[in-house]
Amino acid sequence: MAVQFGKEVLLESVGRDLDPSFEPILLQKVVKTGSSYSITIGEKTINYSMNFKFFMTTTLPNPHYPPEIFVKVSVINFAITPSGLE
Repeated sequence: MAVQFGKEVLLESVGRDLDPSFEPILLQKVVKTGSSYSITIGEKTINYSMNFKFFMTTTLPNPHYPPEIFVKVSVINFAITPSGLE
């Protein structure tokens, strides 16, 4: 429903491997049909709102993802260390 209505989604505690079902969302495989947009997730095609945002977080201290993941997402390191605060 978040994809259809343009809401934000936060997926917490992502491990080292991502579920392949996230592939269309991560690659933004959006198709314009008339005046609206749609996306196929699995075998189901649903309306896609351009306001949709998808965020993922991990609790891994120093995650190492394969290059295929870095192509699909923007990785931001929010880890704060005592030396970083200095």
